[in-house]
Amino acid sequence: MKKIIKFGEDVDGFDIPVVNEREIRAGAGILFLMMIISIMTVILKGDFLLLKYAIVIFLADFLIRVFINPKFSPTLIIGRLIVRNQVPEYVGAQQKKFAWIIGLVFAVIMFILIIVVNTYSPITGIICLICLIFLFFESAFGICLGCKFYSMIYKGKAQYCPGEVCDVNSKQDIQKTSKTQIVIAFGFIIFIVLTILLFNDNLIEPPHALFGIEHPK
Repeated sequence: MKKIIKFGEDVDGFDIPVVNEREIRAGAGILFLMMIISIMTVILKGDFLLLKYAIVIFLADFLIRVFINPKFSPTLIIGRLIVRNQVPEYVGAQQKKFAWIIGLVFAVIMFILIIVVNTYSPITGIICLICLIFLFFESAFGICLGCKFYSMIYKGKAQYCPGEVCDVNSKQDIQKTSKTQIVIAFGFIIFIVLTILLFNDNLIEPPHALFGIEHPK
């Protein structure tokens, strides 16, 4: 039973239970895709059915992660299959558990408000936005925002963080950002803003059929 109900796995060379950050990022990407599609369906069509299914899946997945074992989480299993040929990146399990408890709390609130009570409000909208931000940062950048809160509350207790951010170390040359690069990044943002301001009226016009075949309405 102890092998089934356990948070994290024992790996040689690590003195605490760890999880594989690569499969976690893959799992976060799967959940992000599911949530963004269901939320866009609500925004564009006013149809909450897909979002309700997504919330049930999200809640069930996080219940398994937190109370049983992350290795039995369906999304993490799929993530493990996707990244099975990549070298594992081990991170401390404890801070991940803290982060997933935050996600679980959000999922429970969403389940109660949207499915049990069958309502929507600014509260559910804000929670959806927060969940999307958490999932996006995890999947796109490998940054666990929930783990950041763990480090703030339990200072010095986080071990084996993604990218070794828990350790005090100097940046390598390839990680450093020059003033020229910063100027380019800001310039790109200005370019996007100017493009929207100057060409929005032209770009908003629907395209016509290239070969004269109209798209069915």
